[in-house]
Amino acid sequence: MKHPTLTALLVLGTAFAAAEDKPAAAPEAPKEFVLFNGKSLDDWESVDVGGSGVVEMEGGLMIINQGENVSGAIYKKADTLPTTNYEITLEAKRLQGVDFFVGLTFPVGDLKHCATLICGGWGGSVTGISSIDGFDASDNNTSSYQRYKDDEWYAIKLRVTPTNLSVWLGDKQIIDEDIEGKKISVRPGPMESYLPLSLTTFNTTSAIRNVKLTPVTEKK
Repeated sequence: MKHPTLTALLVLGTAFAAAEDKPAAAPEAPKEFVLFNGKSLDDWESVDVGGSGVVEMEGGLMIINQGENVSGAIYKKADTLPTTNYEITLEAKRLQGVDFFVGLTFPVGDLKHCATLICGGWGGSVTGISSIDGFDASDNNTSSYQRYKDDEWYAIKLRVTPTNLSVWLGDKQIIDEDIEGKKISVRPGPMESYLPLSLTTFNTTSAIRNVKLTPVTEKK
């Protein structure tokens, strides 16, 4: 006859061993925020700074029509989103025009401090972030020349952390900028009307789809 205490200890030991052998639960995936779902523009507000083109839905796409000035729309729920340690992904194509077809204005740390990722500015190819220490995308370390073809989709990813701004065009990283101790701002002028989170163009018509924001963990 087994001693009751010994039997209980054996049962507990078996249970603990089973618990140790059980694989740890996978970490929960970061919550993804769908900013544009291809069904409506209810979460976006068009802004006219004088001569701006119309922003509309067409075939599940956000169409920012060409104007004589900056054209675009602000995401109305920006105050519900992270302002650092996040990624924004989207796909865009230029339908007509010769200037930037993506102007992604985004918060850096808080809703009052923002910058703008420009794709295709200054005649159709300059890509970079405006502004860093007062210098535009055409004049700072983030600047590069990229070839963009009309009516061709481009996948764009922006990552914001407290110390870094990074951008990928397709699978290629084109920006990796340390921002510690640097002044981050938008270019003075019309872009100041599109804070804190928006999509814009200049003298260009573009189509945009699959706009998402995902929180990330900054790598030490």
